[in-house]
Amino acid sequence: MSRTTVHLLRHGEVHNPDGVLYGRLEGYRLSDRGRLMAQRVADVLHGNGHDIRLVVASPLQRAQETARPTAGAFGLDVGTDERLIEAGNTFEGTTVGSQRAALASPRYWPRYVNPFRPSWGEPYRDQVARMTAAVGDARRRLEAEGGGEALLVSHQLPIWVTRLFLERRPLWHDPRKRQCSLTSLTSLTFAGPRLVGLDYWEPAADLVAGALDLLPGSSGAAVPRAAQDGPRGEAQE
Repeated sequence: MSRTTVHLLRHGEVHNPDGVLYGRLEGYRLSDRGRLMAQRVADVLHGNGHDIRLVVASPLQRAQETARPTAGAFGLDVGTDERLIEAGNTFEGTTVGSQRAALASPRYWPRYVNPFRPSWGEPYRDQVARMTAAVGDARRRLEAEGGGEALLVSHQLPIWVTRLFLERRPLWHDPRKRQCSLTSLTSLTFAGPRLVGLDYWEPAADLVAGALDLLPGSSGAAVPRAAQDGPRGEAQE
């Protein structure tokens, strides 16, 4: 029985000086630090003898840019899979930066009717369904080659709810407790179709400590200021 590993990689830091909740919006590239993070992942995977045979990414620019260094290190092309895309969110395009209190405005209250689904965006179960389907396809492709590893580049929430599902935990959660930092790897190991291991690791933890990240979670990244606080230079991102 062949053994395979599918790594779920969250993208690197994004250039977003205005603190926009960008979601699925086009045009959000990696910052300079984000590119360093992506290169670090490639260096660690290639330098430590990993057997990456497949690299697939969300269609969003930040995910594609994060995937390229690893694909290049292993002589592969970057595939694209719509199932790896960011979660849909009705707050997409809102500029809040660190001013999270703005989201408590009464005009947003109807969106908070059901936090277990959640009512403000793509249902957790739908995210899990598309992510596990993408993982399953990658696993089967590896099996057809006799084993090896795949790298799937996605986004924080889809990766996190997939992990909760695989660990048989409730999908509803406190966003501040998500363990899915920038360029972190959630690694799923299979013996045939059976999941036999789940590991979480951060090859670029030292770079994350100085990064900015709009999304909550247990990482060393800071929350950026809103646009009215003044733009930040590229080096500060």
